[in-house]
Amino acid sequence: MRALPPAARGCITGAVLAAVACAAPAVRLGPGAPWADAAALAALHAGCETLRHRPLPGLRIPAGTAPFLTALPVLLAGVFLLPPPLAALAAVPGALLAPAEEPARTARRLWHAAELALACWAAALLFDAAAGPRALASPHSPRVLLPALAAATVLCAVLAALDGAVRITAEGARPRTAWRGLLRGSLGPHLVHGPAGLMTAVLWRGAYGPSAALLVLPAMYLSCWAFAQYHRERAAHRATVRALVQAVDLKDRYTRGHGERVGRASVMIARELGLPADRTEVLRIAGILHDVGKLGVPTRLLRKEGPLTDQERALIELHPEYGHEIVRGIGFLGEARDAILHHHERLDGRGYPYGLKGAQIPECARVVAVADAFDAMTSTRSYRRARPVPAAVAELRKCAGKQFDPRMVRALAAALERHGWHPDPALPADPAPDLPCGPPPLPQLPAPGARRGGATPHGRHAAGRGGRARHHSARPGDA
Repeated sequence: MRALPPAARGCITGAVLAAVACAAPAVRLGPGAPWADAAALAALHAGCETLRHRPLPGLRIPAGTAPFLTALPVLLAGVFLLPPPLAALAAVPGALLAPAEEPARTARRLWHAAELALACWAAALLFDAAAGPRALASPHSPRVLLPALAAATVLCAVLAALDGAVRITAEGARPRTAWRGLLRGSLGPHLVHGPAGLMTAVLWRGAYGPSAALLVLPAMYLSCWAFAQYHRERAAHRATVRALVQAVDLKDRYTRGHGERVGRASVMIARELGLPADRTEVLRIAGILHDVGKLGVPTRLLRKEGPLTDQERALIELHPEYGHEIVRGIGFLGEARDAILHHHERLDGRGYPYGLKGAQIPECARVVAVADAFDAMTSTRSYRRARPVPAAVAELRKCAGKQFDPRMVRALAAALERHGWHPDPALPADPAPDLPCGPPPLPQLPAPGARRGGATPHGRHAAGRGGRARHHSARPGDA
């Protein structure tokens, strides 16, 4: 403990002394106390902790899963079955056997044992006061569910309070930030494991004894493993999206932060339309990744300072198809792939890459198109200032029915009126051009010129769609 700051040593010492004071009354309980149950639960808790960190030969725990394989139901069973001093004692062996990192490994183990003992003592004290010492033997045991949940909440709150205290003393964290997120992040699992611990305790006291109670643990471990797999999959999805966004930001400095803002505006539209949460999340990702196809566009074109030639415009206009090819194999994106491919289509059929009209354009693409145009107009560029939000909304309404879906425009306008628009000032603005509502095809890309040959899904060649005026304020990288 010498390596720790004096305040941290004092915090740990105080916690250990408080835990000893809470557990000391156990010596006065006498032979009639449930010592055998306390020893069995302590051994079970220690075994669960050992198995979590050092699995048996042949038992493979996937990487990243161990933190979810918790021994919390065993601790809570001790809270419900044992007097408060014995509940505190039962938590100590497993805490001392759990691995700890250097530096100050011994101090870490002592701290972990002390905080678990104090949390279990406080939770058991509350449960005894609320439900009574014979609650589990009552034929009306379902009535103890609320006291059990309250005890689980107290256990979580004590652990969060002590963890915040050690952050302040050992790491120098500010008090207003030391406890931030600790209770909220751990309360859910504690409340989920509360009924599992209660079930373990009821079976423990039942006709079949502790052997029946052990049947609860495999089911809990299986559910924890499934949750861990889901958590890892979601983390992998977020990492994939983040890597793609960073790659685009590195390639095109002008659009840095643009995807995040388009994703935010897409979510506002989706919520206003009453779309379900899963589709709202897909639209958020679609907005973030809508310009991922820029990875296939030559960097010199994205960063060109002067006007683009027709050939250069044609190359930049390939970015929706490039983007679709990049994300084609990413299964979790779902219909976000359609938004990436079609967010430059127009209702009047003068968009690209396929000149789709009206309802032929996927709904997600119509949402992202409006969000994309809105951020284009409300972002500051080197050659002009951002338009005010009311002016941008007026321009979107002017173009509704020709370029944009009027329903999406109305949804964004209503959401902005209700919530306002708060772009992150730390993010560089996107250099998208002004948005005319006439023939030019889309807000962020100059009008298409000659396109490469090849049939589209509608049997037309991209180069065969004429009659589009050149965008009056095009800039390189406005895609």
